[in-house]
Amino acid sequence: MPRIGLIHALRHSPGPIAEAFARLWPEAVLANLLDNSLSADLAAAGKLDDAMTERFLTLGRYARRCGADAILFTCSAFGPCIEAVAADLAPVPVLKPNEAMIGEALGLGRRIGLLATFAPTLASMPPEFAAADASVSVVPKLAEGALAALDAGDGATHDRLAAEAARGLADCDAIALAQFSLARAAPAVAAATGRPVLTTPDSAVRKLRMLLR
Repeated sequence: MPRIGLIHALRHSPGPIAEAFARLWPEAVLANLLDNSLSADLAAAGKLDDAMTERFLTLGRYARRCGADAILFTCSAFGPCIEAVAADLAPVPVLKPNEAMIGEALGLGRRIGLLATFAPTLASMPPEFAAADASVSVVPKLAEGALAALDAGDGATHDRLAAEAARGLADCDAIALAQFSLARAAPAVAAATGRPVLTTPDSAVRKLRMLLR
């Protein structure tokens, strides 16, 4: 069975991706690595640097040495660091958390709403959409307070705040949920907007299954 290395920078990410694998590809063997200081250090520094890239290279190499057939990073604010790991481990598949979702979103229209709960993501992800298709229009939206609510164990408030923020994206062709932790709010976002909603866990599992099978 394929072994997937999952590398997390937020403690809320392992649950949503495990649920997606259980539903879409239960045969895969999952190996989780969590360093939640990555997101805290990025938020404090305000930018990615060489030291952060080295940390990602260390994590990626460790996952590969542990037998990973592919690696999925689950925090979307570290694109350049993940690209460095992909180059270092090629030809092993190394996926950014959002690249599969971006591909699916581009098939749904030219105006894509991007909902996030971690503010740095709204700086790092739009260029990835543009790199995939320069004609796409990305409308960013931060669900303020939602991640803090989830950190406090209040999932209901997290989902409510996500749905409320998403109402500002109702004129988009589709809505992409930027964090793995946001996947739990997909039904609430869909109900609030009436738009197709894509989640990073489901899209990533579909792409990994295609690449390895």
